[in-house]
Order: sequence, then structure tokens, then C-alpha cells
Amino acid sequence: MTLTELRYIIALARERHFGRAAQSCHVSQPTLSVAIKKLEDELKVQLFERRKAEAQLTPIGKQVVEQAQRVLEQVEQIRQLAMEGKDQLSTPLRVGAIYTIGPYLFPHIIPILHDQVSQMALIVEENYTARLSEKLRQGELDVIVIALPFDEPGIVTLPIYKEPFVIVMPASHPWHERNSINTVELADETVLMLGAGHCFRDQVVDICPACGHRSEAEGSISRTLEGSSLETIRHMVATGMGITVLPCTAAGVDRYAQRLLSIKRFVAPAPYRTVALAWRKSFPRPRAIEALRQAIQASDLTCVESIASG
Repeated sequence: MTLTELRYIIALARERHFGRAAQSCHVSQPTLSVAIKKLEDELKVQLFERRKAEAQLTPIGKQVVEQAQRVLEQVEQIRQLAMEGKDQLSTPLRVGAIYTIGPYLFPHIIPILHDQVSQMALIVEENYTARLSEKLRQGELDVIVIALPFDEPGIVTLPIYKEPFVIVMPASHPWHERNSINTVELADETVLMLGAGHCFRDQVVDICPACGHRSEAEGSISRTLEGSSLETIRHMVATGMGITVLPCTAAGVDRYAQRLLSIKRFVAPAPYRTVALAWRKSFPRPRAIEALRQAIQASDLTCVESIASG
């Protein structure tokens, strides 16, 4: 039994497909298949049911994969503990952020960290909350930047700032002359939103429940359109496709924003999200986490409200 084999069964359990699992592990499908079959032969149990289109965990396979995840977490802790005697800021920090935070936060904090702790390089990744959480638990990431609520066993969370939501619309929209918009008014508009899987979509649906259940086929004046990223959505709004709700840091970064887009705040109390850092309780480099926190607090995200650390 090897750590590589444990990584393979975890990947297959996640992807439920040999090809996708092999791709995520950066190996060929035969290599992954042979390794998993070798582990099953060694354990003398069948971990997966092989079907035409997918691989499904057996009951004993589910237990083995759960234990494999714990083993890999412990292995990463051993690696990190071995570094305790070294400078906590001398090795790269692996930072993940959700898609709706990373592109708007990283450009601000990377120059600050470069100036203040130049010896600590950043390895950055953007992904969905669920995927970042999994990578954090398995030790593939050191710290992630997510939106609360986020509750995982063995994980510490530290709120960093509150970020209000704003409405972004074409400059020609009838609301252009107004100072603020009420959330209930969104129900009468064509609203562009992220697709399923993005936590920010869920947050928009929380403030406009009708926006998550509409379609053009219903014959309503209003409808919901989906985009693959906040960038794509803003581009579509600029062309006149509809309006959208964005975190304030993502609202006006286009060069054409002031000319083609109009940004409006919500009527108080405005909806917002709380952005936080999350890391494993066992992570042995608190100074690296603190350096990241300080860089975020020092960044010029002018539309957010910083949260003082406890």
C-alpha cells in the first residue's frame, strides 16, 4: 500500500470516472486503474463497482477512502511539523480562493506580500468552495479565502472583511438616475447570475429568491440568464443583456465600466458577504497566516469593511 494508491482511490471516489480521476492525478488511465486494482488485491476487498459510465464506491470502499483521507492529512502534518524549526516565512504559502474573490483580491495582496515578506512566495489557486475545502483537508492547500458560512471539522476560520453587494446595470437603464435600489425590485428584471456550484449564486438567490427559479420559458417579463464567471456577466451587462448583482470589489474593474455601466447600491441595510481565511488547526505556520491577514487588511479594497482580529 502506497500513498500514491491512496491518492488515486480518493480521486476516483471524487470523480466517479477513471478517465477524469487519472486526469486530476496527472497520470494515464491505465496507470491509475492498475494501481487501484493492485490495492484491492492487497486488501482482498472490492473498493469500487465498475460500471459502464462510472465507478461507484462499495460500502467498504467508502470506509477505506475516508480513512485514506485521514492518512494523507496526517502525512501532510508530518511534513509541516518537520518545517517548524525553519523560518515560517521562508517557504511558499499555498493559497486558494473562490472564483468570486481570487481575481479581485490577489492583485492587491501579492505586491504587498512581495514587499513585506519577499522570501515567502505564493502558490495561488481559484476554485469552488467544496473543492478548496477538500484540498485544504488533504493538505494540498495551506489556507483558503472563502465566504462565510463555512464550517468544517478541524478547520479554523477568521473573518477578514465584509463586502457589500451592488447592482450593475447598463448606463442606459431606467434606474441609472436613482441613488439606491430595493432588493425586491430585482424580481422584475432580467438578472444575470453565475451557474450552479458557485456560492455567490446562492447568496444572490437569498436576496432575490425569484431569481433562482425563473426561465424565459415561463413567459414572464423577467428572466434569469447565467454566465460562467463574474467577468463574463459584466461583459454581458455592458452589452445590454440585463442587470446583475456583484460583490463590490468586482463591480468596476473594466476600463469601460464608467462609460457603459452604472453601479448602484442597495437600500440599507444592504446585503453583503463576510470573507474569511480558513486553515487547518494543525497548520504549523501561524506567522504565514498572519502575514497573509495583514496583507489583506493593508490592501486598498476601498469598498469593503475590515473586521478587526480578535
